[in-house]
Amino acid sequence: MSSNTSSSSYNNLDPAKLPSHVAIIMDGNGRWARKRLLNRIQGHEKGSQTVRTIVRACRNIGIPYLTLYAFSTENWQRPKSEVIALMTLLKKFLDSEQKEMLDNNIRLYAIGQIERLPENVRQALHKVMELTKKNDGMTLNLALSYGGRSEILKMVKEIAIKVKDGGMDPDSITPEIISEHLYTSQMPDPDLLIRTSGEMRISNFLLWQIAYSEIYITDTLWPDFGKNEFLRILKDYQQRERRFGKVGTQLKEMPKVI
Repeated sequence: MSSNTSSSSYNNLDPAKLPSHVAIIMDGNGRWARKRLLNRIQGHEKGSQTVRTIVRACRNIGIPYLTLYAFSTENWQRPKSEVIALMTLLKKFLDSEQKEMLDNNIRLYAIGQIERLPENVRQALHKVMELTKKNDGMTLNLALSYGGRSEILKMVKEIAIKVKDGGMDPDSITPEIISEHLYTSQMPDPDLLIRTSGEMRISNFLLWQIAYSEIYITDTLWPDFGKNEFLRILKDYQQRERRFGKVGTQLKEMPKVI
């Protein structure tokens, strides 16, 4: 997305150690509004501005995939007025950001029970996804009406049907096969999971995919989350040693692939 941010802002990051995929649980819009004696919808409106900021930062930094937890399957239980307002904001975002995604080579993708979204929102979503499907500079992945357990349930049913019909041998089921049947089959698992607002839970988000993700919890409420803090988190990520079940000495002994 277009930005007048200088690339020098990112010079402290090591391009070779950037995460390929960042996933964010955007939390705290309601609390941000309550602290300012505003209604929750105003908090969500402010939070949508943060979305633009972080998408632009990812595009400028060179992070290929960004997944944002925008609306969960559990969020349907919120007051009807808030759900309607959230859907209105979502459509507004899709309409307003379409040109910038096209201009800046960003592909829009979505995961979740998309069929549950209102028809006008689905139409706007599919329109932008279709228009941007050939863009390869970055993928913005919106988790909409998404739940990790429902995703795994969908995957189990799909594989069970193939086994029942004789199209798949149970012994051939591998972690790779499971990943191929998830919403995120077209992208790598998240390297980094960020949650704002200080809550210490993952809220049914990408349960399979985050098995080895680095996790960063910040007390900052989502509407206050900005580029500078995002850069600090990326810097922290680059200083971590990702072991994937191994010990540090094993990683150092592994031959480098040239």
